[in-house]
Amino acid sequence: MNRYILIFIISLATTVLYGQTKGTENTKPFVLGIINEIYSKELNEKRVLNIYLPEGYNPKDTIRYPVIYLLDGSADEDFIHIVGLVQFNSFEWVKQAPKSIVVGIATVDRRRDFTFPTNVTEDKSANPTSGHSNRFISFIEKELQPYIQEKYMTSSSKTIIGQSLGGLLATEILFKKPELFNKYIIVSPSLWWDNGSLLNQPLARFEHKDIYIGVGKEGLAPTKIPRVMEVDANVLADKIKNLKNRNVNVYFDYLPLENHATIMHQAVFNSFRLFYP
Repeated sequence: MNRYILIFIISLATTVLYGQTKGTENTKPFVLGIINEIYSKELNEKRVLNIYLPEGYNPKDTIRYPVIYLLDGSADEDFIHIVGLVQFNSFEWVKQAPKSIVVGIATVDRRRDFTFPTNVTEDKSANPTSGHSNRFISFIEKELQPYIQEKYMTSSSKTIIGQSLGGLLATEILFKKPELFNKYIIVSPSLWWDNGSLLNQPLARFEHKDIYIGVGKEGLAPTKIPRVMEVDANVLADKIKNLKNRNVNVYFDYLPLENHATIMHQAVFNSFRLFYP
C-alpha cells in the first residue's frame, strides 16, 4: 500500500512541476464542427452526424444556408477534407461557392446502406449484408433531411456527394428519388454492381438539377463480366443528357491523373468550379 501511495505522490509532484513549467502556454481544442446523434426508425439504429457550420452562422439570424450531405462522412473518411474544400471555396477572397452547412453521415455498413439487391452470386457472397439501400434512402428522406431542416438555418438547396459505392447510391437516388437533391456530385460510381443493372433502368424526368460525374483512371471493375468504370460513368452522363431535360446541367469530368483512391478531393474541387462558374 505504501508503495502505491509513493507512486501517487511522485506522479502528483511531476504533474504539478509540469504544470508550473508549462503554465505560460494557453491551449484549447481546435473545433472543426459538432457531432449530432439521431435514432433512425428506418434503420433501427443510432446514426452519427458530423456537422460543419460556416463562419458567421448564427441561429438567431435570418440567413439560410445550402446543405451538402456527404456520404462516408466519418472523421476518418471524407468529412475533414471536404469541409476544407467548402471552407476554402467560400472564403470572401475566393467566392467560388456559397457558404454551406456540411452534414457528414458517418458510416456504419456502407455495403448494406449503399447497395440495392443484386442477382450476382459473387456479389452476394462477398457482401452478405448488402442490398438495403431502400432503407437508407428512406432514412435520408423521412428522417435526416427533416431533422437538419428543423435544427439548422437551411435553404432549399441540397447537394449530395458520394464516391464509389456512395456514388452508386447517389446515382440510385437520382434515378428513383431525384427530388431529394438539387445538386449531385457523383464520383467514381460503382455502377458495375449487379452487372450494371442500374444503367438499364428508366430515369425519372426531372428539372433544375446540376449533376457532376467525375471518374479517374479506374480500369476494370471487380466483376466476372468485364466492365470498365470510366465507360460506365460516361454511359451514365450520356443517359442523363439524352433525356434533354430542361434546366439540367450535366458535367462529365475524366481525370486521368487520378485513380479510385485519389480522385475524391480533386473531383469535388472541380465540381464547385463547374456548378458555380
